Amino acid sequence: MDDDAEIIAEFLVESHENLDQLDRDLVELERQPDSRERLSSIFRTIHTIKGTSGFLAFNRLEALTHVGETLLSRLRDGETEMTPPIAEALLSMVDTVRALLGAIEQSGTDVDPAVAVDPVVAVLEGLLAEPAPPVETPEPPVETPEPLAETPVPPVEPVETPEPEPVETSEPERRTVVDASVRVDVDLLDDLVDLVGELVLTRNQLLQRSLGSADVELVRASQRLDLVASELQESVMKTRMQPIGQVWSKLPRVVRDLSHQLGREVELVMEGHETELDRSLLEAVKDPLTHLVRNSLDHGIEPPDVRRAAGKPGKGTLSLRAYHESGQVVVEIADDGKGIDPARIGAIAVERGVITRDQLARMEQREVLGLIFRPGFSTAAAVSNISGRGVGMDVVRTNIERIGGSVDVASEPGRGTTTRVRIPLTLAIIPALVVGEGGERYAIPQANLVELVRIEGDDVRRQVERLAGAAVLRLRGKLLPLVSLAETLGGAQPAPDEALTVVVLQSDDVRFGLCVSEVHDTQEIVVKPIGRQLKGLATYAGATIMGDGRVALILDVAGIASTAGVSAVPDEAADVRASAGDDRQALLVLEVADGRRAALPLAAVARLEEFAQDRVERSGTAEVVQYRDGILPLVRLAAAIGLPDTSDRGEQISVVVHETSDAAAGAVGIVIDRVLDVVEVAVTASQVGRRSGVSGSAVVQDRVTDLVDLAAVVARSGVSA
Repeated sequence: MDDDAEIIAEFLVESHENLDQLDRDLVELERQPDSRERLSSIFRTIHTIKGTSGFLAFNRLEALTHVGETLLSRLRDGETEMTPPIAEALLSMVDTVRALLGAIEQSGTDVDPAVAVDPVVAVLEGLLAEPAPPVETPEPPVETPEPLAETPVPPVEPVETPEPEPVETSEPERRTVVDASVRVDVDLLDDLVDLVGELVLTRNQLLQRSLGSADVELVRASQRLDLVASELQESVMKTRMQPIGQVWSKLPRVVRDLSHQLGREVELVMEGHETELDRSLLEAVKDPLTHLVRNSLDHGIEPPDVRRAAGKPGKGTLSLRAYHESGQVVVEIADDGKGIDPARIGAIAVERGVITRDQLARMEQREVLGLIFRPGFSTAAAVSNISGRGVGMDVVRTNIERIGGSVDVASEPGRGTTTRVRIPLTLAIIPALVVGEGGERYAIPQANLVELVRIEGDDVRRQVERLAGAAVLRLRGKLLPLVSLAETLGGAQPAPDEALTVVVLQSDDVRFGLCVSEVHDTQEIVVKPIGRQLKGLATYAGATIMGDGRVALILDVAGIASTAGVSAVPDEAADVRASAGDDRQALLVLEVADGRRAALPLAAVARLEEFAQDRVERSGTAEVVQYRDGILPLVRLAAAIGLPDTSDRGEQISVVVHETSDAAAGAVGIVIDRVLDVVEVAVTASQVGRRSGVSGSAVVQDRVTDLVDLAAVVARSGVSA
């Protein structure tokens, strides 16, 4: 019903505007009966109203305009000449159409007995029935007024009197749909947004100056200006918001043409087309969304015979969904096709030199899927007019990130792929948190802000740990990666025991803490485009002018996460302490010896570290590294549990640091291939596979996994567990 009401409202606005022009055209046509251009314009207008009213089931309106259209068709084709009775009848038709539109606006239907339609239809049909050859009317100029007496004009007169009554008497104070809307040039709106942006900047400056003022009236006026400017800014932004359905309108045709070309059967499902977005952003996302749809059809949905062989219905489903979340618009493009195979993506990336084999071995599945966004990457076997040139997905990500958005892909082989695009609501004015670092101020978009955390004293040493060589904060049982803003900007890393101010940020499914020196306040900032000299830096998304007139750079949260190498932390690592009486165990799942799996109790893991291969030294027969002003003995896990040792490949080694119970003995490092996951499961141990260094085996994440006997493994290093 909401969609129907929106269509009817647009029909009423356009019809009222056309009728106003129709009045003027008919008056001019009466003065210049031979104007074919005006006749064609009038005919098109009535034809449009007739067609739309038929579609919306307004039968009386359709019948009236149909007769009028027939008469106009004869006038346009030269079969009938324009005469005063015909002009009068057409004007009466226009007035009756206007009255019917008013009835539709009030009641939603054109069945209003107060609007007399039949008399006007009878007059029009009477004029159509008259044999009026074009030769007879021009001969005697005196005969032109005579048809007025013969033509049944009187029935037209009573139609005019009741016309205003239904609109005026029923709800005299109600504003019509025409009065409620106005057409404005887009350039004028853009200028208005720019002016509001300047007003917001001026407001920020006045607010800052009035904070320390003793002038009560100045403070009061500044607060009033703050309120008015905020309301004005919100109202102006709403004028630029348009439904994303305008971008989607051409996608059914794209899907139809491409599915025929590729021999696919595809059903397109669209949800949330009423979700609104800034007009400038709509233009920016049009091409990326079209490419993602084409990519789903080309690489995702299989031909019907392949789908049926895989047990799927022959017709695939491509769904588009848009919704608001955390101050952003999220657009999901999902298909139920063959999905993306991470192993194939990784193999192609290595083959084409995008990454090295050693880098691939250390990448998580999400990172492997992200390789499709690398420049020059393509999985197409041959170049066609649809794909295979190695351009496309990297351009999609570049264009989305250029407007402050992000794009991520999730896929399950055989089940389908979902691409999620996050877009800011607007680029003009956004709320932001202002932070300080190195004497400069930086703005962080509030849409990415989760919370602020302050850590002091002993809490720094207790809550801040090292995981795989990176600092993490154990916040309410969850591991939160930490990134130093000073270090990101090229400054010095803060001292280990120094108090930390952590801004917890979220970008897609990546959450991390940004360590800053100062936190100022929140402000509404006007986003200015960044200079071309800084466009290549992923750290910055734009610039703004602060209240004191100085420029502050806006931080790009997604860019900082990417630069710092922060990835999603598994939710299973949220609570590493098993509750009392709970039979579930938190395990660190490892890969050892060419894909073989092993697991350690997570409670026994102090840290994860990575060391360069050249840092490994020997003390007697034992391998050691210098670590934290001491010596860390190493034990190769694969060899310790009776498997071939393959952990010495590559330039880096991954080490699990285990703190022994003997304080004098210190820690021991267990060398592994890589960490796969952190899980919390109820372990049902089996004696199968029990041997030196392995207490048994269990099924973890649908894979048989060796349960490491940590005491036996540590004993091989010569250190007491």
